Amino acid sequence: MNQSVHATCSMLDVQQVGLQINQSNILKDVSFSIKAGQFVGLLGPNGAGKSSLLRCIYRFIKPTYGQIQLLNAPIERYSRPEYAKQVAVVLQDVPEQFNLGVFDVVAMGVTPHKPLFSSINHKDKDDIAMALEKVGLSHKSNQMFSSLSGGEKQRVMIARAMVQQPQLLIMDEPTSHLDVKYQIQIMELAKSLGVSVLASFHDLNLAAAVSDHLLVLQNGELKAQGAPLQVLTSELLSDVFGVCAQVTQVPNAHSEQTLVPHIRYHYGYIQ
Repeated sequence: MNQSVHATCSMLDVQQVGLQINQSNILKDVSFSIKAGQFVGLLGPNGAGKSSLLRCIYRFIKPTYGQIQLLNAPIERYSRPEYAKQVAVVLQDVPEQFNLGVFDVVAMGVTPHKPLFSSINHKDKDDIAMALEKVGLSHKSNQMFSSLSGGEKQRVMIARAMVQQPQLLIMDEPTSHLDVKYQIQIMELAKSLGVSVLASFHDLNLAAAVSDHLLVLQNGELKAQGAPLQVLTSELLSDVFGVCAQVTQVPNAHSEQTLVPHIRYHYGYIQ
């Protein structure tokens, strides 16, 4: 399925998706669309169903009902290699079992585009080197992946996704264990790729700063969706997250003409 992507076309369509596990409703009638090139943030408290929804989209689990389409085709119609050409995944927990060098981990990204048992060529090597340069890790190319810091490992996984050249990048809370510097850096790297991104967040202010569109899950249902300024209100924060907060508008770091919401939490819950 080698379909061209127009800037206004729908990259991903999730239609009335539900997931039941052991008679529990993990997801209930979730529907949304992601346009080509759009950065979509997925929010919700722990247990809301964020990871379960992403796992359905990257085909780790199969929804109980509903349909997910990528480029107007049901995702189950894609072979595994075809789907890997279109969709890359960066998870919260970076694999520790890689007994490989940094260059070799990034090189795994070209696998979906290569015939079985074929080796990487000069162009592949140039692409890998370029990806490592873009994430600022050219100097670590020959190091063992296991020797890197948490932030460096996540940057390597972003480089691998870049080499994979997906049309959709899925990120499941990839910054939750990282220092603030790396949280911002990794999300800006993802945004710079120019592909569709669906990323779940714990940090609501970071989500508001980088996302074009937000989805908010609560108890497996889509509670709200829309532009960050529309979605992140004091009322929603109280209803969904159980916190008291003031939401103001501040200029976007990349464009002072664009305003984004900024959340200031109120403290004093424990008396």
